[in-house]
Amino acid sequence: MKISQKGLYALQATMMLARHYQQGAIKIRDIAYEEDLPEKFLELILLELKNARIVESARGAKGGYQLRRPPSEIRLSEIVRLVDGPLAPFGDAGQLRTLIDRDAEHRALYQVFLQVRDAAAQILENTTIADIIKPGTPAKDQKKQRGRNNTVN
Repeated sequence: MKISQKGLYALQATMMLARHYQQGAIKIRDIAYEEDLPEKFLELILLELKNARIVESARGAKGGYQLRRPPSEIRLSEIVRLVDGPLAPFGDAGQLRTLIDRDAEHRALYQVFLQVRDAAAQILENTTIADIIKPGTPAKDQKKQRGRNNTVN
């Protein structure tokens, strides 16, 4: 499983919206600035998240994007699968199971890949956006805090 740059951006944007959950719509420009993401690419990602009913948009002067559901109901697996496809190195889990059944010589190898896929899927399916954010703390502030915490005395 590989998470693309687009997948990372989608997760970052969703995290930002979660930190501001129930505070109204956030403009794309503000999301891009706070998360240090390219604005034009972010527009495409947010449209994809909107079509998947993860976010919703509001028009007008106070328009922008906001989460459609509480952060505790949005699983990381949902966003990763939406943007990057199946979690398995060889397509989906069904495809791996077929390879295990048909290719006896390489069965053990495919079983390892299936175990890796299942472990990653379990982590992503059991982790919500709410689990990985600090509400109300902008990403830039979190990065500064992490930097201070990692200094050696």
